[in-house]
Amino acid sequence: MREIVRTESLGARSAGANGGPEERRWQEQANCLGVDPDLFFPERGASTKEAKAVCRGCEVRVECLEYALSHGEKFGIWGGLSERERRRVRRQRALERQRRALTA
Repeated sequence: MREIVRTESLGARSAGANGGPEERRWQEQANCLGVDPDLFFPERGASTKEAKAVCRGCEVRVECLEYALSHGEKFGIWGGLSERERRRVRRQRALERQRRALTA
């Protein structure tokens, strides 16, 4: 999880945070392209293992995760993480920013 926290600056943000075509170009290389989207939006309490397995070897996993974090995606598996896991990443990053601000 630490590696993911540190990748904050690696997100695909070339076109700003508006979700424009340039910002989403990474989706063209995603492992999930062509996979049933329902797999990534399981019912509450259902397993996320299959969706996370698709993400595990994806070359654009970091970009996907950063997109979800920067756009506040509240549902589904993005970048291999559930919403609960993404909330944890956001909290960890906020704490890290606070620590840096205090030591600056």
